[in-house]
Amino acid sequence: MEDWKLFEQVGEVVRGTAPPDLGRLHVQVRRNGVKAWFGDPGPQREHYEAQIIGADIVTAARVRALEIGFHAEHRAERDNDAVLARLARAEEEWRPRLGDEAVAGVFLGPASWRRISEVWLDPELEGDVAFEIGVRLVDYVNALEPVRTAVPSPGGR
Repeated sequence: MEDWKLFEQVGEVVRGTAPPDLGRLHVQVRRNGVKAWFGDPGPQREHYEAQIIGADIVTAARVRALEIGFHAEHRAERDNDAVLARLARAEEEWRPRLGDEAVAGVFLGPASWRRISEVWLDPELEGDVAFEIGVRLVDYVNALEPVRTAVPSPGGR
């Protein structure tokens, strides 16, 4: 399956399974991934994402990896650190839902960004994988969004 079609399907799964009580959901599909966020329609610095990452970045992969989870991509590193620290303080709330696969730390890319996400090494991107990816991304939404929105984020959403 072409990545574009895969992530269109992931976006549909997210739209269909994200809880409506968290606010207005926005989904942006790209060739190599999908982003989801709540609130303002413009892309947000804090969002949920499933994306293909090359083996040049995730060196444990032979060809590519799939990252699924939450990103804080504020311009200022201190703002990203504050988001991650706030979520880390509530880890006992979200860890049981996400499991040990969820890694909290530096982003896989720009070092000033932060993440709570997991990486699937060299995934097979055929069959029901769009459903699996979408449902897992919504697991992150369900686990982190109530904690994330409990206290205002630095620099707004």
